[in-house]
Amino acid sequence: LRRDLAADYPHRRAVAGGGSEGSVILSRFPLEGTAGVPGTLGMPGAVADVDGHAVRLQLAHPMPPIPGQVDVWERELRGLRDVVTADPTAPTVLAGDFNASQDHAAFRRLLDSGLSDAARLGGAYRVPTWPARTAPTFGVQIDHVLVSRQFAADRPRFLDLADTDHRTLVVDLALHHGG
Repeated sequence: LRRDLAADYPHRRAVAGGGSEGSVILSRFPLEGTAGVPGTLGMPGAVADVDGHAVRLQLAHPMPPIPGQVDVWERELRGLRDVVTADPTAPTVLAGDFNASQDHAAFRRLLDSGLSDAARLGGAYRVPTWPARTAPTFGVQIDHVLVSRQFAADRPRFLDLADTDHRTLVVDLALHHGG
């Protein structure tokens, strides 16, 4: 069953492209577009106006670390880290398919920027998200929601959706306005 999400999420920021080359941020809060992160796959960015508070949103989808392209994966993960470190005080949500787990040093460098893994904060450490065909019995968590210190995370859920090789991570976030 497919449904139109426009009523629930009227604001969007997208990078056009077919398949994994395109990506979109959907929001119920007004969005102002940012440059995003240049990459092989779409990684749009935006700033959401959450009840008068600016929240930086960045979609993550670096290339996978396949032979001959590990340098591309590392460069694109560095680009995501650069967004976070450009203003480390900004409330930030960085989410998507990182093609990386906490076992990858390049991913841990992202966490060293001050972000926390929302699934881990919510007690769902290392629940596999890929490949969906074998998860949760076998697989790895490469899909993450990373948040800055201004957020609390609760109730991580991993959903099986049709037409994707990933399980979807949904987590409840609360913004602490005091920073």
